[in-house]
Amino acid sequence: MNDDFIPVIGVIGILVVVLGFIATMRYISYKETLSLAEKGITRPEQKNGKGLLRWGIVITALGVAFTIGLYPLGFSSGDEFPLHLGPWMLGGFVPLFLGLGLVLLHYLTEKE
Repeated sequence: MNDDFIPVIGVIGILVVVLGFIATMRYISYKETLSLAEKGITRPEQKNGKGLLRWGIVITALGVAFTIGLYPLGFSSGDEFPLHLGPWMLGGFVPLFLGLGLVLLHYLTEKE
C-alpha cells in the first residue's frame, strides 16, 4: 500500500465532514425559513453592523500569526531576499491586509 494514501484519505475525510456540516446547517436554515413562511412570519433581520469589524479582527489576527510564523523561513534562504521577506510571506500578508481592510471599511462606513 502506498504511504501517501492515508493522508489523502484524511484530508478528504476532513473536507467531507466540514462541507457536510455546512450543508446541514444551510438545510436546517432553509427548512426553518419555509416553516416560518407557511405561518406568514418573516425572519427578522439581525444586522447590527459589527460583522465587518468581527471578521476583520479575526482575519487580521490570523494574518499576524501567519506572518510571525513564516518569518523565520527567510533566515534559511540566506541573503537572497531583503529583510528576509520572500514570497512565502504572502501567506501571512494577504490575510493581514485583508483583515485590516475590513476593519477600515467598518469604520469608514459606520453610521453615527
